[in-house]
Amino acid sequence: MEYDGTHQTTENRGGPLPRFGQLIGSSPAMTEVFALARKVAPCDVTALITGETGTGKELLARAIHDRSLRASGPFVAFSCANLPDTLIDDELFGHEKGAFTVADALRRGRFEAADGGTLLLDEIGDLPPALQVRLLRVLQERTFQRLGGSSAISVDIRLICATHRDLAAMVRQGAFRQDLLYRLDVIELRMPALRDRRDDIELLAQHFLRRFASRFERCVLRFSRDAICALTEYSWPGNVRELENVVQRAIALAESLTVGLEHLPEGIAGPAQPRLETGTDYDTAVREFKRRLILRTLRQCHGSKAEAARSLHMARPYLHRLIASLDLEGFEAEHHEQKPLSAV
Repeated sequence: MEYDGTHQTTENRGGPLPRFGQLIGSSPAMTEVFALARKVAPCDVTALITGETGTGKELLARAIHDRSLRASGPFVAFSCANLPDTLIDDELFGHEKGAFTVADALRRGRFEAADGGTLLLDEIGDLPPALQVRLLRVLQERTFQRLGGSSAISVDIRLICATHRDLAAMVRQGAFRQDLLYRLDVIELRMPALRDRRDDIELLAQHFLRRFASRFERCVLRFSRDAICALTEYSWPGNVRELENVVQRAIALAESLTVGLEHLPEGIAGPAQPRLETGTDYDTAVREFKRRLILRTLRQCHGSKAEAARSLHMARPYLHRLIASLDLEGFEAEHHEQKPLSAV
């Protein structure tokens, strides 16, 4: 049997997806991020976006810029990861003609390119110590010099930084300057891992299915119930970026209207159980197990609580109480009327 997924996204019923810029999500974790970002966006303050790789930190920074007073200015992004000091220095601040052997022309860096707009420094935790000192000085004085130059250059930018690292721990280890962290961490926005917003997995999967089916010109309309359950229960160490790649792969392999388990990577489609975070307490682990079991059963029963109760061999009133305590209320109503997805 096939599962068309129409219950979980308002886009299928003519309404907009729950989103902030290009970010999509209706889970409590993402709703909280969106609410804070909407407050921060109009205020011209430095922001620090934290979260694991693949959670969408750059998308959040861009959305904040688009809703700021600097929206008409440039948005410039630069990653500090895995680059030597000299290259980062040149990329950020530029150089004068003749500053070094092959400098045959003046080069403006990212700070100047972002003048009047927003500069995102991604992976700020990888910034070498010498450049941490220079960045701190720029933030304090609001001026800098190009490599090989002698005149001070002033720019008007909003700085947003992002990292997957624990900067506070790096400060304790002597790997990151505490005074710089104070400058950067005016407002922190923490992007949740995908495993911490499982309610959004199906929403995102359907969104990516539409996008890539259209791009690849493939008539793939839906996921099977088993495929959706597998996607929902997987731990997603690569977060949203990994989910996006998995959906692309599935659409490329699908030979019918439906993406099934056979189109998913073995690690996702296989029998492996979802992993719990290290240090998870007993009550949290039991609650998570119950939630996934009931959610999977409700999906298999098309949202019918009576059928789900029979399948689980439990009294229906007890199932109702569990659904309420596990924040699964409204699931049956969302499944009440299902119809095939429209063609992409």
